[in-house]
Amino acid sequence: MRKIFLSVIGFSFICRVGAYAQIKPDSAAYKPAYSQSPAPKKDSTQFNPRKLRLDEVNFVSSYYSQNGNHSAVTGGIGTEKVTDFANGITLNFVNTYGNNHKNTLTAGLGFDVHTSASQAYVSKTGASRPSGTRVYPSLDWTVENTKTGNTFGVGAYYSNEYNYKSIGADVHYSVKTDNKAGEFSAKLQGYFDNVTLIYPSELAPVSTVIPVTGKHGDGEGHRDNFGTSPRKTYSAAFEYSQIINSRLQIAFLADVVGQNGFLSLPFHRVYFSNGNEAIEKLPSTRFKLPLGFRANYFVGDNIILRSYYRYYADSWGTRSNTANLEVAYKISPFFSISPFYRYYTQTAARYFAPYEMQSQASPYYTSNYEYAAFKSQFYGVGFRVAPPGGVFGVKGLHELEVRYGHYTQTTDLVSDVVSLSLGFK
Repeated sequence: MRKIFLSVIGFSFICRVGAYAQIKPDSAAYKPAYSQSPAPKKDSTQFNPRKLRLDEVNFVSSYYSQNGNHSAVTGGIGTEKVTDFANGITLNFVNTYGNNHKNTLTAGLGFDVHTSASQAYVSKTGASRPSGTRVYPSLDWTVENTKTGNTFGVGAYYSNEYNYKSIGADVHYSVKTDNKAGEFSAKLQGYFDNVTLIYPSELAPVSTVIPVTGKHGDGEGHRDNFGTSPRKTYSAAFEYSQIINSRLQIAFLADVVGQNGFLSLPFHRVYFSNGNEAIEKLPSTRFKLPLGFRANYFVGDNIILRSYYRYYADSWGTRSNTANLEVAYKISPFFSISPFYRYYTQTAARYFAPYEMQSQASPYYTSNYEYAAFKSQFYGVGFRVAPPGGVFGVKGLHELEVRYGHYTQTTDLVSDVVSLSLGFK
């Protein structure tokens, strides 16, 4: 999972942005004292739009670490040791247009560095590259009618890593009820991916084998890249939220997701019960249907209960249930603590079987424990500080949050995640 880390350059940049937002004089109000005559008054019937301004900067840094013994790369056995160090920054720009419209432009940039012990065994000798990076910029524009509370927006995404490239886009909108106690929102998304075809060394297509030597070559006369294959994902997410009273808020959520294209990964091995070996093979289509319910209850001035439940079903036979509870307790007006707990259970996909238990007569097969039957627990705590004078006396730094979580799975997978979030205004 992801390591708490702030580079000196990045932290300095954000602090400067936050501080600048506090001290920069308004260009219309900042005039020299020796101005000879006052500026003429503007016609109040004309609208003077505000320029796009930087309103908020958010930075998140995290570290993820996991261990297990069911790697899909080696057919459902072997190390699952993974580390991932991620940093992300988002910049929110705001301006007004007309008397009732607010425009928000959000630009984001994320960068991950990960290591995976099993990834080295794409080559049977363990000589493959065990680490990689991912870069994922995003852009979102949303316009809000400040009178009605309704919004409309569009977004765009890109992700690039060694074996995967993805381009995405979305359209989203929300509509409030007349009394603004209820809100319906919808988001339509599409992702268009290309999966790099990386094969295990002993299963690489013979017709394209070429000698490879050097740092990542194992001398067995193969390469690990045989072109790309497309994958498309379309989703529609719907939510209706309602304020029941001053203490209770609820929401109903539903997603519809469809995928088609190459949904397997060729560097995932499968070992059959007859001793033969092949690469993972899964259907080229998949349909997912998650349904959820969320309720927040204000127990008193200092305690908020946040609960969530989700049921999930897909066309590959997996069914799952998720229940989550978080208790936010405000120790002081500026400091809160939030312990949380999540319980999850799922059934196995019909194409899954463990190491050397697959039948080669099956049309589809995988030994990836992502599709196995298991139960899991995720629990931890978060701390949030938001003093009015700024965190550590930095006026631009309006909030700081640290969260830690520990994850256990009945397949013996164990992981930990620590994250740090900074908000600047």
